[in-house]
Amino acid sequence: MIQEITAENLDPDHFIEEKVKEIVDTVGDETAINALSGGVDSSTVTMLGHRALGDRLKTVFIENGIMREKESEQVVSLFKKLGVSVDVIDAKEAFFAALKGIRDPEEKREAVTQTFYKTVFGRIVKESRAKYLLQGTILTDVDETVAGIKRQHNVFEQLGIDPQEAFGYRILEPLIQLRKDGVRKIGKVLGLPEEIFTRIPFPGPALAARVIGEATPERIETVRQATAVIENLLKDTGAFQYMAILHEDRVTGMRRGKREFGQQIEVRCWDSIDARTAAPTRLSFDLLEKLAGELITVVPGIVSVTYHIAPKPPSTMEAV
Repeated sequence: MIQEITAENLDPDHFIEEKVKEIVDTVGDETAINALSGGVDSSTVTMLGHRALGDRLKTVFIENGIMREKESEQVVSLFKKLGVSVDVIDAKEAFFAALKGIRDPEEKREAVTQTFYKTVFGRIVKESRAKYLLQGTILTDVDETVAGIKRQHNVFEQLGIDPQEAFGYRILEPLIQLRKDGVRKIGKVLGLPEEIFTRIPFPGPALAARVIGEATPERIETVRQATAVIENLLKDTGAFQYMAILHEDRVTGMRRGKREFGQQIEVRCWDSIDARTAAPTRLSFDLLEKLAGELITVVPGIVSVTYHIAPKPPSTMEAV
């Protein structure tokens, strides 16, 4: 059983010192590798790993085709300023090939997991000869996976999966005792800028988790554009997380006096502390109208916009 360290009981300096020593003792003179997505967890573990290993930690950004708009350019630029070199790996074809024809939420998550760890990372690890993967799994990821709520892409040992046997390398998870509020405290002390350590959560399966039904390149592009609109308009709300969900069925709409079978975007915006429970943010109707107006105007094919109002539980923060 994982011993939780709550944000209230967390001593960031002591935690960092302890985890740096653990990483150094485990990796020894070998090389480690980690994937940076730009989210709070992966950014924090990147800084922690580089403090422990320096240049012996190879950091990569997997361009999987299902990230937010201009994500790789922004992440690489930001971490360059922090003294961390990031290699971008183009793996879009592999991910879309794995997702082709899949509609079931868990099957989509599993396709992203296997493509990431086995196909893409398996090759990168082999080429780099790294024996360790450093990743930012947190306690909420484990809880949701073990409870069967949803399979998080970065949880293995708690499901009886040996990463060494399955993928050929060991996985180190220095943040696994923390939840999101604790990780933010560690990231701040490690020198991450506020725009990173306060960044809203983003799912491991990326935008594939925000498309109901098959995650084709075209549908991913639609939800990517909607995500940019929503994140821009809701960034000053103080909410824990906000997102766009692209629904599967076509819906009847009207444009220029004629019927148009378009698409529907569901807006979700959450108030929470650690993601275990959450309540929909009480956005003003004026702001909701502004969101709807911009989504319908900016994102091609959108004729319907809804706002999610069910709490977690019984809902979850992501739709699939």
